[in-house]
Amino acid sequence: MFGGGGFNPFAGLNHGTFEAFYRAMPVAFIDKQSAEFGDKVILPPSALERLASLHTEYPMLFNVESSTSGRSTHCGVLEFIAEEGVVYMPHWMMQNLLLQVGDRVKFKNVSLPKGSYVKLQPVTSDFLDISNPKAVLERTLRSYTCLTVGDCFVVNYNNKNYEIEVKEAKPKNAISVVETDCQVDFEAPKDYVEPVYTRNVPAAPLPEAEPVKKEDAFQAFKGKPRTLNG
Repeated sequence: MFGGGGFNPFAGLNHGTFEAFYRAMPVAFIDKQSAEFGDKVILPPSALERLASLHTEYPMLFNVESSTSGRSTHCGVLEFIAEEGVVYMPHWMMQNLLLQVGDRVKFKNVSLPKGSYVKLQPVTSDFLDISNPKAVLERTLRSYTCLTVGDCFVVNYNNKNYEIEVKEAKPKNAISVVETDCQVDFEAPKDYVEPVYTRNVPAAPLPEAEPVKKEDAFQAFKGKPRTLNG
């Protein structure tokens, strides 16, 4: 599948750094469901050989750029078991890069600063229905090696996926979140609407009833006394 045939992913690239072109495939193609919820890709064995020869430091981080859309992001690596010429990527990452199955992507090894701050925004307000969304998010981020401003990654909780957008990061727009004490802030969900509070206006007092005149008042047995025989 896109491999073999003497394909050389490093052809024509800078041989002093790790740079390579691959065909993008979703991790679902190799039944790696757990890899959907993180930012780690699966590269071929030749990538490991090349990275080892360059004495690349861990964690191995990469800039990933779509040759079609020009969009880019950053990621880590989970394994080196893909076919030559192929990279398996989480579905959310392919969506961010506007990739179709088999599209060409460029990988370049990079070093990212440790993150000190990140602001995240849920795409939908139903994320707030989770009993402890911050704890869920912090647990999810343990599966990530880096974050890039503008990316939307996925949080899976109770078999439901929630999209989270990276709105801001410090000290740069792309940061490493491996073994770092990173402050996390939240922005209101994109579809959140402030509740409308109506001001309670006191009802106008009822007009006072006019006093009943004495002559208009009902008087029982009013009139002149008469006898039964007239």
